[in-house]
Amino acid sequence: MSWISVCQQDEVTEDEPKAIEVDGKKIGVFFIEENYFAIENVCPHAFALLTEGFIEDQTVECPLHEAIFDIQTGELKSGPGCRDLCTYPVRVEGTDIQIQL
Repeated sequence: MSWISVCQQDEVTEDEPKAIEVDGKKIGVFFIEENYFAIENVCPHAFALLTEGFIEDQTVECPLHEAIFDIQTGELKSGPGCRDLCTYPVRVEGTDIQIQL
């Protein structure tokens, strides 16, 4: 698998994740506790971008129906999310944030 540059480090903060699309997949890039994480950005319950949700500690809450997901693991913690989220490996090269699909 190859690494794909998706954004720059200064485009992602703890308060402002980055919504990206790669090969037709909507992905959210989050910065939590000095690390970057990439997860599926669309809530599996109903179409809502998780990058527009409420972030607290290591979780993000869907802005529509309050499903809560762990940003590091993609695990559904509570609510109507139906399933865990897909996660993607992340690395930093220089100032580039890169992911693997």
